[in-house]
Amino acid sequence: MEPRDGRARARRAPRLLVLALLLGAHPGAQAEERLSGSSLVEVMKGEPVALNCTALGAHDHFVLEWFLADRSGVRHRLASAEVQGSELQGGVHDSRGRSPPYQLDSRGRLVLTEAQVGDEQNYVCVVRAGAASTEATTQLRLFAKPEATEVLPNKRILSVVDDFAQEIATCNSRNGNPVPEITWYRNGEPLRMPMEVNADGYMTSRTVREASGLQSLISTLYLRPRKADQDASFHCSVNYQLPTGRRGRLDSPTFRLSLHYPTENVDFWVGSPSTTEGWVREGDSVQLFCRGDGNPSVEYIFFRLQDKQEDVLKTNLEGNLTLEGVQRGQSGTYGCRVEDYDAAEDAVLSKTAELRVAYLDPLELSTEEELSLYLGNSTTVNCSVRGLPTPALRWTKDFVPLGNGPTLSLSSITFDSAGTYVCEASMPTVPLLSRTQSFKLLVQGPPQLSPEEPQPQTGDSWKEGEEVRLVCSARGYPEPKLSWSQLGGSPAEPALRGHGWVSSSLTLKVTSALSREGVSCEASNTHGKKQHVFHFGSVTPQTAQAGVAVMAVAVSVGLLLLVVAAFYCMRRKGRSGCCQQGEKGAPPPGEPQLSHSGSERPEQTGLLMGGASGGARHGSGGFGDEC
Repeated sequence: MEPRDGRARARRAPRLLVLALLLGAHPGAQAEERLSGSSLVEVMKGEPVALNCTALGAHDHFVLEWFLADRSGVRHRLASAEVQGSELQGGVHDSRGRSPPYQLDSRGRLVLTEAQVGDEQNYVCVVRAGAASTEATTQLRLFAKPEATEVLPNKRILSVVDDFAQEIATCNSRNGNPVPEITWYRNGEPLRMPMEVNADGYMTSRTVREASGLQSLISTLYLRPRKADQDASFHCSVNYQLPTGRRGRLDSPTFRLSLHYPTENVDFWVGSPSTTEGWVREGDSVQLFCRGDGNPSVEYIFFRLQDKQEDVLKTNLEGNLTLEGVQRGQSGTYGCRVEDYDAAEDAVLSKTAELRVAYLDPLELSTEEELSLYLGNSTTVNCSVRGLPTPALRWTKDFVPLGNGPTLSLSSITFDSAGTYVCEASMPTVPLLSRTQSFKLLVQGPPQLSPEEPQPQTGDSWKEGEEVRLVCSARGYPEPKLSWSQLGGSPAEPALRGHGWVSSSLTLKVTSALSREGVSCEASNTHGKKQHVFHFGSVTPQTAQAGVAVMAVAVSVGLLLLVVAAFYCMRRKGRSGCCQQGEKGAPPPGEPQLSHSGSERPEQTGLLMGGASGGARHGSGGFGDEC
């Protein structure tokens, strides 16, 4: 029999053992989490995880074992190790076909290098120290993110007339763990559909365990479609779990339904180029549009009502009819009818509209293209028009408005009345439909003269020889001819101010004679002539300049006489005896005596005589005896 104190020590031995589990899992590393007793370890598929089992306490020697507990409760020994101090000896005994196999590291941890679906089981760690032993169980839970969500819409046309729920689409979430959840959405709003079959709508779900151990979820949506679902957007969303309570979401692509619903309303209208008032221009191509709100598109029948009878124009599925180059005779009532045998009995399947063709005939004037009137006369011109809707008439002259209405009254016409008059017809309700007709008014009469009086360039009077440009303008019909009393006038040309004026210019120099006589400009045509005389008033002679010229000539002559006189005196001083003889005595006998009468002066006679007799008498050149 075991001593009492021995049994007491045996009972106290388990109390000296404390078991702790260091558990962890994260990508690329072996993370640890210390838990006492039973614990839960969460890991993503494919990531490493290490299960740690360590005896805490003052024990230098103990045995550590790892077991795999299957769902039936049977334990399978995986690995064991004997711990002596800080040394551990042992290894893995059975990996049970796992690849890669289990590993036992130097700290006695059970290592799973790549977490797999089959690893999601309970692992038992047993520690024995002497006769005492204790154990702890660890549950390993594996998570796998499912593949992209796939949705398969029903491609058939769904009828809204049926009174039962129809298959809308199937949503697939493959290879996830644990099984995810699927939610259906319409226009972004979740559909809370029951799992029980009913006429308005429900959904079914089916879970499939794949060969890999992962799980797939298939959900099918059933709805009783409505007409409003034609434009609705549907999709499904998969919600899956992650470690530490986190969740993920994968949405499918959106899709729309192909619905069949009968026609309830029909729209019919006249398209481009119709105006806001519903008029179309004669000659335009007009489009008629017909649209029913049923689906799929049904057959459209276009017709024209004539004497309350339908004259069918065209039948098609597009709902469009083009009338090429419409004429005024095509105005009337047009309609469209939809052939939909699924429509309700009270549905209105036909609509009509009025086609109004606007036209405008050429304008007619009560005068020819050219109207010739004598100055001061009066006349009235009428403008006639035919069109629908009723056109508006207005008159303009040179783009200046004159008034509205068909009648144009011209009284006491002047040359300013001449020009082009335009009658314009337009339709405010049909902006691009308008016509014009014009005539030209010619005003007959004698010339009207308009001279441009010139002004002196400086001062108040003209100066002799100053240049002046004379301009003479005239108008009348026929166009007047312009002539000048002096030569050099330019040909008549249209004046810058227009309105039938022509002008001619003459450039000349002012003289006293022109000032007295004047320069005349004359305009003439078959009805008469008109003349204007240009005068220049008093003309100032250019005397100052003539005096200067005379003075210059006088100075030049005086200087020449001074030079001759100086030369003459110098010659006389050299012959002083002769001069004295000539002054005091009579001439020698036989010498002719010169006469000082007439226009000859003594000095001129002496010069002539000296030159003639000196050579004969004294045989010397130059001057001889001269007085």
